[in-house]
Amino acid sequence: MTIKAVVFDFDGTLMDTETYAYEAFSSVYTEHGHELKLEDWALGIGTHGGFDPYTDLEERLGRTIDRDVVEARYNELHEEKLIHTTPRPGVIARLEEARSLGWAIGLASSSPHAWIEKYLQKLGIREYFSVIRSADDVEKVKPDPALYLLAAEALGVRPEEAIAIEDSMNGLRAAVAAGMYAIVTPNPVTKHMDFTGAKLIVNSLEEIRFADLKDEEN
Repeated sequence: MTIKAVVFDFDGTLMDTETYAYEAFSSVYTEHGHELKLEDWALGIGTHGGFDPYTDLEERLGRTIDRDVVEARYNELHEEKLIHTTPRPGVIARLEEARSLGWAIGLASSSPHAWIEKYLQKLGIREYFSVIRSADDVEKVKPDPALYLLAAEALGVRPEEAIAIEDSMNGLRAAVAAGMYAIVTPNPVTKHMDFTGAKLIVNSLEEIRFADLKDEEN
């Protein structure tokens, strides 16, 4: 079956927000005299509810915290790290290639729409995406396949006619459950995860060419 579309995840895939997010909350933990373990943080990547750093920090401290204050501090640190962020290697090239192949290009993310729009504009790549489906559009985010299924429907293709580009285990599970051809490009925070079920695992999108995959089947 000929591939007709590609659907990208956002955080950690188009830009490495995941590493910055971990570093920011790790700094919050350090300020409270504790260490945030990467393996704990990773449980929540690409989904909601996998790991609650606020509850975890309270349990470590043995007391409640002012969550609004902690969240504000985390957001401050995270935003500072994101000021100079750029697309991950190969992202622009693959977007250009998908466009040249005549593929529909979409985005499916467990993040809020406002967050996605803000950074797509900042990265200068908003124009590539004809469809965006976010946490605002579904009751269940990844690993549930709803986001990918909605994106495929809006793009006018069947899921098996689309490639999904992911960086996390939860995202991969969603793409596979949706029936898409799943490619994983891990980042430093997700590289230790089990990506069983992925069709391809690459260090960056520089390592692949969509033209080589256009006739691939699931």
